[in-house]
Amino acid sequence: MRAGPLEGVPENLRQFLAEGRHGQMEWMERRVEWREDPSVLWPEAKSVIVLGESYGPEFDPLAALGEREKGLISAYARGRDYHDIVKKRLKRLGRWLIETYGGEIKVFVDTAPVAEKPLAQAAGLGWQGKHTNLVSRDMGSWFFIGSVFTTLELEADPAEEDHCGGCRRCLDVCPTGAFPAPYQLDARRCISYLTIEHAGPVDEALRGLMGNRIYGCDDCLAVCPWNKFAVEAADMRYRGGIETDLPDLAELAGLDDAAFRARFSGSPIKRIGRGRFVRNVLYAIGNSGVARLRPVAQGLCEDSDPVVADAARWAVAQLG
Repeated sequence: MRAGPLEGVPENLRQFLAEGRHGQMEWMERRVEWREDPSVLWPEAKSVIVLGESYGPEFDPLAALGEREKGLISAYARGRDYHDIVKKRLKRLGRWLIETYGGEIKVFVDTAPVAEKPLAQAAGLGWQGKHTNLVSRDMGSWFFIGSVFTTLELEADPAEEDHCGGCRRCLDVCPTGAFPAPYQLDARRCISYLTIEHAGPVDEALRGLMGNRIYGCDDCLAVCPWNKFAVEAADMRYRGGIETDLPDLAELAGLDDAAFRARFSGSPIKRIGRGRFVRNVLYAIGNSGVARLRPVAQGLCEDSDPVVADAARWAVAQLG
């Protein structure tokens, strides 16, 4: 696509921020103009190449919601940190582009003020579904997005059209009602936001709805009918292992800071830190209904992290 203003983004983004639906993600309030127009982020850019890489799981993420003593981790976070893998591939592509055609490039993967999903739709990669995530006719919902900004003038592809039709499965499956309306998200009620971005205690009215989800949530993606076209991840580094494939809640609750960092080294999970992660684990323990997990929570009621201690006391009360 041509680097330039993104249609509809300024109005939608500013309304989202004005209503406070971004919760504690204050970083979204900074550099708003960069998100609205890629050419403001880098004035020399003339074109943007947007790519997707599948992390399609070989399992049904919804099947594990009944595993009461296990923690459910979002499919994208079970393997190695995608930021590192995707960025290296984009840089290789960028070097080839420079060597072949000249110009300059900058690459971005989810770490800069870039409106990746509207950018991807404008580039024809997919469309933003009613759950606000990107959907592709070729890859379904399970893929990472990366972009290469370049000073080269490239022929633009047509933007993708919306193919959701009358379907609303993603809206209806959300356990916390995080979608006020189709194509709108209130992050403050989204389990992915609550388990990853939200610092401090989670609203008690929402804790019981989180189930055994301890890092992210795949529900709205998993029910999308377009996933019949999804392909499993080709890169085995996106696959999980014993650390992330339905780990025992009791074991995870016992992690101290050093053990947490060692266990999740190279994983996106490490970014949230031990305190927030164990908080999530304790909410899952409280939701488990398994009485033998009560002593596990009891042992953390005086944890040095007050948020962990609060979650532990809540879990004990739920199991008592």
